[in-house]
Amino acid sequence: MGNGWHEWPLMIFTVLGQCVAGGFMVMALALLYGVEDRVQQKRVQWAMIVLWVLMGIGFIASVLHLGSPLRAFNSLNRIGESALSNEIASGSVFFAVGGFGWLLTVMGKMPAALGKLWMGVAMVLGVFFVWMMCRVYLIDTVPTWYNAYTPLGFFLTMFIGGPLLGYLLLRVAGVTGWGMRMLPVVTLVALIVSTVVVLLQGMELATIHSSIQQAAALIPQYGTLMSWRLALLVVALMCWIVPQLKGGQPAVGLLAFAFVLVIAGELIGRGVFYGLHMTTGMAIAS
Repeated sequence: MGNGWHEWPLMIFTVLGQCVAGGFMVMALALLYGVEDRVQQKRVQWAMIVLWVLMGIGFIASVLHLGSPLRAFNSLNRIGESALSNEIASGSVFFAVGGFGWLLTVMGKMPAALGKLWMGVAMVLGVFFVWMMCRVYLIDTVPTWYNAYTPLGFFLTMFIGGPLLGYLLLRVAGVTGWGMRMLPVVTLVALIVSTVVVLLQGMELATIHSSIQQAAALIPQYGTLMSWRLALLVVALMCWIVPQLKGGQPAVGLLAFAFVLVIAGELIGRGVFYGLHMTTGMAIAS
């Protein structure tokens, strides 16, 4: 029995990667449809550097999981055949396309029409990257992962953390458009769905077992850990929404604190996910 904390490099990589994919979508849509002032566009573009820094931290963490940085290139040996190779490749392409496009844009070398197309392609690559993450863990011999809760959990992280990250960076850039009011709603809906997923998964764990192992016994503190996760997410959402309900805008510092709470909460959830790893053994029933 364990809680998955030994997989902390993968926890950091997956959570940050999913938040960055969601955050990039928010900022790209803002640049495409919401921000028209050129000075403000420039600020938004510069604020996007935070996305690529976070993505870089995630990839550094993923390399640490391999034990030696020299093994990193070996993970690309079976692109098209290995889910792990596809995950690293898709993440690298998203990172490269998004980051290179951002660099050309801030340097003033990206034509406007091409820049819009570039951002559209990068958004699709971000979603594809999250899906490739899911595929790594959809293993038929791991019944606790081989279900709908795995892709749901990964994409929900994108929709919980991504809008908040995008909102935070847009506020740093001075954007206050009405469209930003929809972002907390997206996170709220994702949080509600996530709560339902936690409850359903908790009940289903009691029905999964092998001849030697009970899924519910893998993490006896499942309920407690998930309660802490949800509590952190709720507090983060309150930091984001309450100032708006009072007719103001949440301060950048408060938004940054909320994002830290979201990362902490999602890391708890991801630790539980890795702690639920089990193989079928000699027999499986559910």
